[in-house]
Amino acid sequence: MGAVTKTTTRSIIHVDMDAFYASVEQRDRPELKGRPVIVGGHLRRGVVLAASYEVRPFGVRSAIPMARAIKLAPHAVVVPPRFRAYAEASDGVFSIFESVTPLIEPLSLDEAFLDVTGSTRLFGPPARIASHLRERIAREVCLPASAGIASTKFVAKIASDLAKPNGQTKVPAERTREFLAPLPVSRLWGVGPRTEETLHGLGLRTIGHIAASDPQWLERRLGSSGLHLWELSQGIDERPVVPDREAKSMGAEDTFEEDLDDLEALKAHVHSQAARVGRRLRRAGVKARVVQLKVKYSDFETITRRSTLEEPTDDGQRLYREALALFGRVPREKAIRLTGVSGQDLTTGGGGASQLTLFSPAPRRRDKLNAALDRIVERFGSQAVTTADLARQETRPDEEEEDRRALGASRLDADVARSKKSPQRE
Repeated sequence: MGAVTKTTTRSIIHVDMDAFYASVEQRDRPELKGRPVIVGGHLRRGVVLAASYEVRPFGVRSAIPMARAIKLAPHAVVVPPRFRAYAEASDGVFSIFESVTPLIEPLSLDEAFLDVTGSTRLFGPPARIASHLRERIAREVCLPASAGIASTKFVAKIASDLAKPNGQTKVPAERTREFLAPLPVSRLWGVGPRTEETLHGLGLRTIGHIAASDPQWLERRLGSSGLHLWELSQGIDERPVVPDREAKSMGAEDTFEEDLDDLEALKAHVHSQAARVGRRLRRAGVKARVVQLKVKYSDFETITRRSTLEEPTDDGQRLYREALALFGRVPREKAIRLTGVSGQDLTTGGGGASQLTLFSPAPRRRDKLNAALDRIVERFGSQAVTTADLARQETRPDEEEEDRRALGASRLDADVARSKKSPQRE
C-alpha cells in the first residue's frame, strides 16, 4: 500500500508535439497551413514519417507505406523530411521544458515526460505548468503541443494522446481508475495486436475489465505480463522520470528517409549530430568524457562504438573528430538507416585530472568561439552559422526536388511528371 501512496504523490506531465514534422513544415511554409501534408521519403519504397491532421481523416498515419498513403490521399502535398529543422525545433522545445524542471525524460525529438512535483511551489499547480509550457511553445517555437497531467507516466501518456490535437487533459490521482476503465485494452503499455486478441478471447475488452479481474487468474493465463497489466489497470506505475543527467548521457540521432551508403552524406549527418550534442552539453553546463557512435543498418541490426577522451569536452568539433574515428571502425557492407552520436560519463568540471591553481584558466579560443556561436544560434537559429559539409547537406537539392521546383508542383506531382519524361529512372 505504501508503494501506491508514493505513486499518487507525484505530478507527471507528458508533453507531445502534434504531428511534429508536418507541423514544422506548415510553420516554415505558410502556404501549407490548412492543407493535407505528408512528410515522407521515397514515394515507392519509403514510409510516412508524419501526417498533418488535415490528411488523417483519409486514413493516412505515420509508418504506413508511402505508396499506400498516396492512394488514400492523392491530393496531399508530399514533402521530403528536413531533419535539421526538426532537431532545431526540438532544441527550442526542450529549452522551454528546462525552464520549469530538471527532471525531463526525452522519449524522442517531440515528446518527453516531466516530473514537476518539486516545481509547483514556484510555478503553480501541474495543470497551470502544462498550460504555461504549451503557451510558450506556441509563442516561441510556433508549434502546437498537447499535454497529459497525472500521477504516473503511463496515465499521463494516455491523457496527452486523448488531448490531441493542441489540448491538455488532467487526471486527478483519485480518479485514475475511473479514467482508465472505459478505455480499450490496446491502450495499455505492452498490449500489441496478439496480446489484444488473447485478452478479447478471455472476454477482456476494456481496461476496466482487467481491473475487475483476479490478478492471480490473469497471471495464470498470461504469465508475468498478466500481473503487470493488472497493475497498470489500477493506475499503478512506479517508474520514475529518468532525466538525461541521471543517465549520464546526451545524444542526437536521426533515422534517414532512405537507407544511405554514401560516405560523405553519412559523415555530414554524424557532423550535424555531434554539433547538436555539443550545444546541448554547453547549455547544460556539462562535458562528456566518453563519445559513443550508434549505427543502425538497413536490416535493423544495431551496433555501437565508444571511446574515452583524455579530457572531457563540450566541443562539437572534438566530438565529431572522435565520432568520425569511430565510424572508421564500423563495417559498411550494408546500407545504413540511422546514425547517432552521444556524449557519456558527463561531468561538470574538467574531470579532476588537472591540478588546482590559484587562478582559473583563461578561456581557450575554442571555448570563446563556441560561446559566440551559441549566442548566434540562440538568436538566429542553427542554420545561421554552419560548416561547409552541413551547408551542402542542407541546401543541395536532390533531383526530385529540382523537378518539383521546376514544375511548381507538389513532390507527388513532380514524381508523376518525371516518370513520364524519364522512364528509365526509378
